[in-house]
Amino acid sequence: MLHNCPDWPEAAADWYRKNGCWQGKTFGDMLRERAVLYGEHTAVICRDERLSYEDLDDRVDRLAFGLGKLGIKPLDRVVVQLPNIPQFVEVIFALFRLGAVPVMALPSHRSSEITYFCRFAEAAAYVIPDTYAGFDYRRLAAEVQRDVPHVREVIVAGEPEGFMSLNDLYKESGSLPAVRSDDIVLFQLSGGSTGLPKLIPRRHDDYMYSLKASVEVCGLDHNSVYLAALPAAHNFPLSSPGVLGTLYAGGTVVFSPGPSPDEAFPVIAQERVTITALVPPLALQWLEAVETRQVDLSSLQILQVGGAKFSAEAARRVKPTLGCTLQQVFGMAEGLVNYTRLDDPEEVVIHTQGRPMSVYDEIRIVDEDDHEVERGQTGQLLTRGPYTIPGYYNAEEHNAKVFTSDGFYRTGDLARLTPQGNLVVEGRVKDQINRGGEKVAAEEVENHLLAHPSVHDAAVVSMPDAFLGERTCAFVIAREPKPSAAQLRSFIRQRGLAAYKIPDRVEFIDSFPLTPFGKVSKKELRNTINQLMMVSEERK
Repeated sequence: MLHNCPDWPEAAADWYRKNGCWQGKTFGDMLRERAVLYGEHTAVICRDERLSYEDLDDRVDRLAFGLGKLGIKPLDRVVVQLPNIPQFVEVIFALFRLGAVPVMALPSHRSSEITYFCRFAEAAAYVIPDTYAGFDYRRLAAEVQRDVPHVREVIVAGEPEGFMSLNDLYKESGSLPAVRSDDIVLFQLSGGSTGLPKLIPRRHDDYMYSLKASVEVCGLDHNSVYLAALPAAHNFPLSSPGVLGTLYAGGTVVFSPGPSPDEAFPVIAQERVTITALVPPLALQWLEAVETRQVDLSSLQILQVGGAKFSAEAARRVKPTLGCTLQQVFGMAEGLVNYTRLDDPEEVVIHTQGRPMSVYDEIRIVDEDDHEVERGQTGQLLTRGPYTIPGYYNAEEHNAKVFTSDGFYRTGDLARLTPQGNLVVEGRVKDQINRGGEKVAAEEVENHLLAHPSVHDAAVVSMPDAFLGERTCAFVIAREPKPSAAQLRSFIRQRGLAAYKIPDRVEFIDSFPLTPFGKVSKKELRNTINQLMMVSEERK
C-alpha cells in the first residue's frame, strides 16, 4: 500500500463491499474483460488511427511489460502529461496494469506545476509528447529532470531527442505484478484553494464504482460514441463518464484535436458521436457556431456541461439549437458527482446542477457552525460516499481542516437543495477562482507576483465575466520603479505558470482594505473591481 494516503474506516469499507459498490476489480481486469467481450469493436479513434478492444488490450500489456523492464515498479508515481491521443489511454492503462500510479497533469501545465508534482509525488518518471500546440515539452522535461533528480526517466511520445522513446517500450509481454483493487490507481489534482494543487488518491475500487454509476445514469452502452474534446486528464472528461466510463461500457472513445467548433464538429459528423462534454464557455461557442455551419450533428444525443455554472439562458438554448439533450454535471475530482437525469423536466435541467449519482452518496448543507440548514437555504456543501476520498495524499494538516471527524468532505461550495432533492450551486466558500472551469488558486499566483522585485504586496480576486463566468484580477502594491501590468504578466509567464493562471487584469493600489481582524478584505477588493468595470461600461 502507498503510504500517506488516508483510507476509509473499516466499517465503511465493509459496507461498500457488502452493498456491491466495490467489487474487487482493477482497471487492468476491466480492460481485459472488455477485450474478451467486445474483441474487434472499436475502442479508440484519433484521426485516422483506430484501435479495437483486442488491439488496445494487447498494446497495454506490451507497454506495461516494457515499462517494468525500464525499472518502473508497482506504486511508483509517474507524471503523465499527454494530450488527447491514443497513447494517453495506452500509457495510463499500462501503468494501471503494472501497479504504478499516474499523476494526471494537464497539457497546459508548465515548469512551476510539473516540478512541484514530480517533487511532491516523488515521481520516478515523466511522460510527455514531443511537441503540442506549439510548445516543446522536451525542453520542459530537461528543466524538470535537472531540478528533480529522482525523475529517472523521461518518456516521449514522438521524437525523443535524447530521452526514452515511448515507441521503444512496447515489448513482448510477460508476467506482471499482482495489483489489488484497494491500491491507488491514479492521482487526480485538486483545484486548490491555496497554493499548488493537492494530490487526490483514487483507488481501483472507488474509481471503478464512479464509472459504473456514471454509465448507468448517462445510459452508455457499446453503441455509445464519446467525443473527448476537453483535455482527457481532467476528471470530468476522464470519468464522468468520460473516456474511462465509455471503455467501461464497451463504447468508442473519439479524440478530437481540440474543442473548438471547427475542430470538433467535423469529427462529430464523421464518427457519429453520441455524447460529449464541455465547459460553459465552449458550450456558448458551439451554440453560436452551429448557426453558421453546414454540418450534420444529428447523431449527438447528449451534451454534458460542467466545470462551472452554466447560465439558464444558455442552458435553455441547447436543445433547440443543437438538437440534443443537455445534461448538467456538477462534481469534483475528490468524489461526489451530480447529474441532471436524461428524463428530468426542462426546468430542472436548466436551473439546477442535478442530484448525486449514487444512492450511497451522503450530502449535508450546513452553516458556519456545521449545523444543517433547512432545505432551500444556502449553506456549505459537505459529502461522503463510496467514491469520495477520505483524505488527500500527504496532507495531514490540510485533511484535518477539510474533513469532518465523521468523514464528510468539505467541498468548499455554497449550495442549496430544491424540494425535489436537486442541488443549486451558488458559489465558492474557498478563495478560488473558477475561470471557465479551470481552477486558479489565488495564493499560488500571488506568490509568483511577490517574487517580482518591484511588487510589495499582491492580492488576486475574481471578477465577473459573461463568457468565462470569472476572470482573475491582481491588485498590486508596487515599489519604485513601478512595473507595468504587461511587465508583471510577462514576469510570471517566464516563471512557468500555466497561461490560464496569468491575471487577466492588473490594478495598482496604494493599500489594501482590511477586515476587522487585520486581514486583506478580498470581498472589498471584489467590490472595487466590480465598480471599476461598471464605470468602464458606462463610459462606452
